[in-house]
Amino acid sequence: MPADVRAIKTPAEQSLSAAFAAARSALPGKGSIDELREAAFQRFDAAGLPHRRIEEWKYTDLRALMREAKPLAEPAKPIRHLPALPEVNADRILMVNGRYEPTLSDFTARRHIELREVFAFAAARKDYRLGDTPGREDIALSLNTAFMTGGIALHVAKGAKIEKTLEIVHLFAGEKAAAMYPRSIVIVEPGARLTLIESFNGPADLDYQVNSALELHIGEGAAVEHIMIGRDGNAALRISTLGVKVSANSTYKEFAFTTGGAVIRNQIFVRFEGKGTQASIAGATLLRDRQHVDNTLVIEHAAGECTSRERFRTVLDDASHGIFQGKIIVAPHAQKTDAKMASHALLLSDDAEADNKPELEIFADDVQCGHGATAGALDKGLKFYLMSRGIPEHQAEALLIQAFVGEAIEEIADEEIREALLNAAAKWLEARR
Repeated sequence: MPADVRAIKTPAEQSLSAAFAAARSALPGKGSIDELREAAFQRFDAAGLPHRRIEEWKYTDLRALMREAKPLAEPAKPIRHLPALPEVNADRILMVNGRYEPTLSDFTARRHIELREVFAFAAARKDYRLGDTPGREDIALSLNTAFMTGGIALHVAKGAKIEKTLEIVHLFAGEKAAAMYPRSIVIVEPGARLTLIESFNGPADLDYQVNSALELHIGEGAAVEHIMIGRDGNAALRISTLGVKVSANSTYKEFAFTTGGAVIRNQIFVRFEGKGTQASIAGATLLRDRQHVDNTLVIEHAAGECTSRERFRTVLDDASHGIFQGKIIVAPHAQKTDAKMASHALLLSDDAEADNKPELEIFADDVQCGHGATAGALDKGLKFYLMSRGIPEHQAEALLIQAFVGEAIEEIADEEIREALLNAAAKWLEARR
């Protein structure tokens, strides 16, 4: 009889198992939430941390990158918070150390928006099942489900036009490194409109860990723009999972802007469930030192006559490592799908590394789909042209880099946010001198 071969658990996996056993009875949410946690942890326990032999995690081997698992973060003490984009006029909802902090938030109650703590919402809404989201089998998301410490549920009423931007601020506040697992839900009813920022911040030189998840449900004919801003501390490890369900005739725009963190993975799972959706999913990543950032997305066209555009740009300096993995899946009945994906990397150093892996899985025959990827250095001809006009070398490089990144940022519909991110990119370039 063959022996039962089991993988040896890493120290981080052993710590996570011990932490779950110690914390499970004290974690918030009971009944069905307990059952959900237990099932999620069993999936993680059987699979372990994602590693390079799993195709979707080929370039971000958490078994190697996550040497230890930090203890769960304690509730926050009173803090002073500086917004990620102070130029943007937004109502800010603070999530500190993985927990919703209403007393620290400046959210203004409105007639067409319901804001509740996530587990209270899940208990009250029997018609909504927490965890019913694309990508729910992902191991990192399972780990979040097992440990989720808190979050918010945001419900936008049918037909509501929310003019003021909302921002969910994820902040780590502590003197010792720890881990936080926020989980939130955003439901936008049919015909409603919402602009939502989700930002991640934390102290420098502290190797804290974040595993966050957001479930976004977009009703028929709704318009949603979601901007994710990663300005984590330079030693942080963060995995962020976004699961999106999009109904018919909706407009969905997504943008991921990343400058901070040591190891970052932004993973986006989107399913178009009704015809006529228009979607734009884009990102800009600016890396230096030995930063490692992985943008991974899976776009499932489960309904026909939908249009999606995916455009990502990455700038890499020093010995940084940028990854783009994008997969478009077209279901057999999703005829007349129009999907295009492009990823471009700009290498400023011989030691930088860019990995691009676009994929198409097409099971329908009446479609227009394509993908492309490039990686290269600054155009020497353009740089020489600018310098020949009297522009100093470092300014010429900055102008070319800013133009490269700006093409991605221009995808953002909200003018105020667009200008703020262009300013943030300019500040990153100034620090490069």
